[in-house]
Amino acid sequence: MLSQTTEYALRAAVWLAQNHGTSQTTQQIASATKVPAGYLSKVLQGLGKAGLVRALRGKGGGFELGKPPASMTILEIVRVVDPIQRIHTCPLGLDSHSRHLCPLHHRIDQALASIEASFESTSLADLLAPQPRESLCKFGEESKSGVNH
Repeated sequence: MLSQTTEYALRAAVWLAQNHGTSQTTQQIASATKVPAGYLSKVLQGLGKAGLVRALRGKGGGFELGKPPASMTILEIVRVVDPIQRIHTCPLGLDSHSRHLCPLHHRIDQALASIEASFESTSLADLLAPQPRESLCKFGEESKSGVNH
């Protein structure tokens, strides 16, 4: 459903949120999130152009979030990298569907709208909050069972 580039961007954003307040180099982020450094660099550039991350130059430089984790939603990241393509007109170009989508395309669009709403209501901070039964990927760490999440 989500492109690999979107997955990489989300991993990087979560890592930066977990390390909020300290800049992280591309290599640190890449190593921790298991994203190829060269590809990650391009992803971070795109996020930077959108103001979602900020590049810091000089000693101790790297990347940090462009705003607090509680103020950044998953949808903002997705929209920058690979926007969800809603269905507004008949993909088949049928005149009979010009005003109303057929049941199939209407249902697909409803599902896409639901995903958008879920992503829009989830901040990066929400992903960092302790969860009773689940844990977020512990980038760079092993769980107690010895298995990476």
